[in-house]
Amino acid sequence: MLNEEIKVKEIRLVGEDEPRIMSTKDALNMAIERNLDLVMISPAANPPVCKIMDYNKFLYEQTRKQKENKKNQKVVDIKEVRLSATIEEHDIEVKANNAKKFLANENKVKVSIRFRGRQNNYTNVGNKIFDLFLSKIGDLGIVEKPARLEGNNMIMVLGPKK
Repeated sequence: MLNEEIKVKEIRLVGEDEPRIMSTKDALNMAIERNLDLVMISPAANPPVCKIMDYNKFLYEQTRKQKENKKNQKVVDIKEVRLSATIEEHDIEVKANNAKKFLANENKVKVSIRFRGRQNNYTNVGNKIFDLFLSKIGDLGIVEKPARLEGNNMIMVLGPKK
């Protein structure tokens, strides 16, 4: 709340000097003299805490900080590598090399195996394929989510090593 929206009789004014308790009218007059706004910072306090500041400048600086933080933020993509239950070792090497590139670019890698038909009875083969895949990756990635079966798919998530 700011300026005339503040309906309490007494406030605690913080600012340049030490905090002091004064009437809302006096604090509002001080703010008007300085061409600034009286802003309520903590309405739950007893008495409520207010500050004299340029509110528009404060809002502008807040949005600028948020834009700056958003600009410095690193977006992590999730790349997917699909394997099958009947994949050969050379094909695993090719897929592992692709996963290494993704991990080198600091992306997460989702490794999935789809089981079809009778393959659903042999999901232990999927664990062996994942173990072989992890041995090809080496120290470039760490397992963030271990392999688990979700319907017909077995899924594992790898993250880049920091």
